[in-house]
Amino acid sequence: MTHILLVEDNEMNRDMLTRRLERKGFTIEPAGDGEEALQKISAALPDLVLMDMNLPVRNGWSTCRELRANASTANLPIIALTAHAMAEDEQKALDAGCNDYTTKPIDFPLLLAKIDKLLSSDSSSTPAAKTSKPKSPPKPPNQ
Repeated sequence: MTHILLVEDNEMNRDMLTRRLERKGFTIEPAGDGEEALQKISAALPDLVLMDMNLPVRNGWSTCRELRANASTANLPIIALTAHAMAEDEQKALDAGCNDYTTKPIDFPLLLAKIDKLLSSDSSSTPAAKTSKPKSPPKPPNQ
């Protein structure tokens, strides 16, 4: 089973999303803030993290940056969950190290598609891969 860490401080949102994801076959580990998330990740590395960005104790942006700075979690797939829907908010989450971004209220089918894409993709979806040097374009055939 796929193990997802759900980092969400709003208990109602956390419970609703946990139930819906569990019905789809995921194992959900809840965390209420970024500090708790880091502790849980160090105890058992999940397959993916759903990270609310506005959290008490330690926000999602600093938590993501810390995860990316650690070699053991640098490639951990992270999807930002936030009520902030402006383009600069999405870029801020991506810059912090999130692989993807979705706004609240959650479009559940879209979230499932993003989870599936990250879990089935290779390392090209990691933030480190996005900043690596692009491959040279193929050479045209000789004519």
